[in-house]
Amino acid sequence: MIAAPATEGTLMIIVSILVQLIGALGLFLYGMKVLSEGIQRAAGDRLKHTLNSMTGNTFKSLLTGMGITALIQSSSATTVMVVSFVNAGLLTVVQSAGVIFGANIGTTVTAWIVSLIGFKFKMSALALPMIGLGFVLMMTTKRRSRLRDYGEAAVGFGLLFLGLEYLAHVLPKPSADVLHFLAGLSNLGALSVLLAAAAGTVLTVLMHSSSASTAVVITLAVEGVIGFEMAAGLVLGANIGTTIDAYLASIGARTAAKRAAMIHILFNVFGSIWAVILFRPFIALVNLVAGGSSVAQHIALMHTFFNIINAMLFAPFARQFSDLVTKLVKARPGEEKMLQKLEYVAAPMMNSPELNLMRAQKEISDMAGVCGTMFNRFREILRDNPTDLSDDVDSFRNMENYADQMREELTRFLLECAGSDMGASSQANIGVMLRMVTDLEDITDDCFSLVMLVDKAQSRKLDLDKDEVASLGPYTLLVEDFLHFVQENINGTISQEQLDTAQELEDKIDEFRSTLKKKARKRMQAGANVKTELLYMDVVRHIEKIGDHAFDVTRGLREMK
Repeated sequence: MIAAPATEGTLMIIVSILVQLIGALGLFLYGMKVLSEGIQRAAGDRLKHTLNSMTGNTFKSLLTGMGITALIQSSSATTVMVVSFVNAGLLTVVQSAGVIFGANIGTTVTAWIVSLIGFKFKMSALALPMIGLGFVLMMTTKRRSRLRDYGEAAVGFGLLFLGLEYLAHVLPKPSADVLHFLAGLSNLGALSVLLAAAAGTVLTVLMHSSSASTAVVITLAVEGVIGFEMAAGLVLGANIGTTIDAYLASIGARTAAKRAAMIHILFNVFGSIWAVILFRPFIALVNLVAGGSSVAQHIALMHTFFNIINAMLFAPFARQFSDLVTKLVKARPGEEKMLQKLEYVAAPMMNSPELNLMRAQKEISDMAGVCGTMFNRFREILRDNPTDLSDDVDSFRNMENYADQMREELTRFLLECAGSDMGASSQANIGVMLRMVTDLEDITDDCFSLVMLVDKAQSRKLDLDKDEVASLGPYTLLVEDFLHFVQENINGTISQEQLDTAQELEDKIDEFRSTLKKKARKRMQAGANVKTELLYMDVVRHIEKIGDHAFDVTRGLREMK
């Protein structure tokens, strides 16, 4: 009868600890989320330019992945972003491999911040001023601005360390029995490492953040709950668990995106396998380099060594790695031949609208490519004068319908982004991009109208004079050059000099149109077939409209920030 109150008291203590632990973890994770989102918004343009400049060079891609992950404090966000961009065609599978290798190195920054700052002094001494400063920046800036974004990042930084402090205080000092039990687990040889790795994997899958789970492991080690070797095993498992987000992002995506996710999974799993096999020598190396450093710095150094060694081992074979996943993940039958309907980035990438705008820019670039393809084919039809245009009519109709879908989906997506928090320059760019989408879709409409006019001429036996068709050659060449100019510059901005060049092209097209229409009217006055000449003037008009729309797109490029 006397033992009951003691049991109830113990239960209440356990419940209290669990509730406080959950709260501390929630504060830590929320702080990391706010920090990441604030930095992504503040640096959105620079992140887009960094990704745009990425090439097939694996080393450059690796540095890009490392830099972006160190900045936004989340390898999961980086890898989900990579999978999404591969799905959109922004990155190749080989490029994605380099970024993923770098992301694993970049994610070690959190461990170093925690180990070097988190336990050196009372964390609230840093956390509370950061929250206060960030709040002031957020409140004194009414409209969305970069200063407000940095304020949000500062609040996130403060909340992160406040959560870490609470986490350290909530964890009770382990009893002798607990220490004895953990010591027994640590003396099981390879099984100890496997058990720790499995626990680390589960922990990271539940938290969806290897950075957060590593911070928790460091806290447990500093508080004496676990030893360094068990902490190392947990960190190895965290590297496996973090692949869950890339896998989830690839569900329902194109084959290329699934391959990028598979690269992440294989890279982290293979890396953890060698570390488990060579665990003792690897830990001895870390201890040798770390010397008399704290256990927190030992863990951070181990995490860094592990990921750097993995990158050095696998980066030279990025292309072979890509070939391997290509064999493992087969393309769906006929997938490469299908015109893909737009599939935009799902959560958590929707938390970074600025980066999603890069996806929209890629689709706008694709629209410009469709315009160029259609007009180039029209010029070939004029030159070769094929007797049967049925296949071309079907092809143009399909491309025009595809452009209609792109306009609808892009407009919906851009408007959704406009309703999200983002930088002022990105907000301004959305309106420009919406106008571009409309102009490019109008170009595909005019291209379809042109091929239909030629088909109409054939079906009604309205033979255009060879000299008349020949006179269209220089005229259409000007428009083709204009569309080529648009395609070359669609992913960026243009200078005033380039806009002046575009204005000259537009003026030449207008002059040509006037000249050709005058000649057509003179031929009608001289007794030429009225229906033929009217159809010819329709052709001239649609070509000129394409030039107008191309110039409108060019003006938009000049307005982009």
